[in-house]
Amino acid sequence: MSGHSKWAQIKHRKSATDAKKGKLFSKIAKVITVAAKELGSDPKTNSKLAFAIEEARAANMPSENIERAIKRASEKEASDLKEVLYEAYGPGGSALIIKAVTDNGNRTTNEMKRLLFQHGAKLGTQGSAVWAFSKQEKEFVPNFPIELTENDNKQFESLLEALDDNDDVQEVYSNIK
Repeated sequence: MSGHSKWAQIKHRKSATDAKKGKLFSKIAKVITVAAKELGSDPKTNSKLAFAIEEARAANMPSENIERAIKRASEKEASDLKEVLYEAYGPGGSALIIKAVTDNGNRTTNEMKRLLFQHGAKLGTQGSAVWAFSKQEKEFVPNFPIELTENDNKQFESLLEALDDNDDVQEVYSNIK
């Protein structure tokens, strides 16, 4: 055997899976903390918190992590967390709404500008892209879906991956078919 073992292969796959799961849990915990901070820590009276907890359970997030995120809402450092909405235009004239939770708005705004610029997109002003969507429940649904060329679609997919890798980004809505 030349240094190949089944455990080495499993270990690499497991570490990648664990990293993705940890990133997802971190994002969900932020949403839970913000929801509990805004409207209280009782999911019976706070539908936003109830929805976030439901999302956490669907992702198999441990109960103690959920409870810790709710408890964090009453701590001093949680007072800095806030939900922000970014509007942008991406490849092929696609409209984007990016929902993020951050403790430092300036840092996150600069990261968004950098990410968008690197992927052929541009941060818009407030109201510049939201007009292209209707808000239904907690989702933004495009009013005028568009199709992208193959090249623009590749660039758009690359942008979505970069946004997904950002710890502050929670949701991305677009008007792509």
